[in-house]
Amino acid sequence: MVLLKLLTGQKAGVTYTARRFPVRIGRGARASLRVEEDGVWDEHLELNLAPAEGFVLCVQSNALAAVNGQPLARTVLRNGDSIEIGSLKMEFWLADTLQAGLRFREGLTWLAIGAVSLGQVGLVYWLLR
Repeated sequence: MVLLKLLTGQKAGVTYTARRFPVRIGRGARASLRVEEDGVWDEHLELNLAPAEGFVLCVQSNALAAVNGQPLARTVLRNGDSIEIGSLKMEFWLADTLQAGLRFREGLTWLAIGAVSLGQVGLVYWLLR
């Protein structure tokens, strides 16, 4: 998952969590993240997940955007990058990962180890009689 932290504008302080890609950012109804700031177009940016590259930010034609102060049309984002579109400034972050609970699997593993150990003790007892 990806976090977009809005730093300026009407929604300053809001954190948007992206779970599905592509993520469209803009004013329009099709935008995943709708922002009503000056200088933001209906579909200003698109954030995609490219398995070979990572998270790719594409700016729509004729729209202006800057990442870490550098204007560009397409870039691969890194953790902590600052994105500016119009009067809106936001940061790109990777979300914290959650570890799945493994107690059930661990319990089954210990149960299997105990069963094998009891089997070995029984086999030794049977062979020594």
